Amino acid sequence: MANIGSFKKVGSEFQGEIVTLSVQTKGVRIVPETNRANDNAPSHRVFVGRAEIGAAWTKRSNEGRDYLSVKLDDPSFNAAIYANLFDDEDGEGYSLIWSRPNGRRGE
Repeated sequence: MANIGSFKKVGSEFQGEIVTLSVQTKGVRIVPETNRANDNAPSHRVFVGRAEIGAAWTKRSNEGRDYLSVKLDDPSFNAAIYANLFDDEDGEGYSLIWSRPNGRRGE
């Protein structure tokens, strides 16, 4: 697992940055979706400026901890990035945590 982003809650949205070896993006906003078509539709949209770069779904862990399951995608990415946004244990902010999918590639 790797921490690829840090966020703060500002009003109803999360604001922060995403940093990996190939992505360094400030001004990322995770905004609640007000017009969900159904329960499977994203609960949040992810923006950098006016560009939408992803979506997120509200989830609850087996331990009862709420988090956002985030999918980031952009034409400049080789593949979509999947991560989870958790509140930090100190309660001050939120961390975007990435982990490699379990499936084997190329088989």
